[in-house]
Amino acid sequence: MLELMEWLAERGVTTVFKVDGDRMVDRRAAWMVIVSGGPLGEDSFFRADLTTADACLDSLLAHLEGKGMSPLA
Repeated sequence: MLELMEWLAERGVTTVFKVDGDRMVDRRAAWMVIVSGGPLGEDSFFRADLTTADACLDSLLAHLEGKGMSPLA
């Protein structure tokens, strides 16, 4: 995840990846990822609140591919 965040930052994308302890205790979607800016566009904002870190990562990668940005290519 850190390598992906660095890859995005090098392209001007702001990225936040977090886990919320209160949500975890309540067994709610505790993981969150947010990306915005850079080549995603000025008005582009993506947020996913999910139950696992892997689910957030998969969701983010799918979003990036949809925007023509694939760090795996």
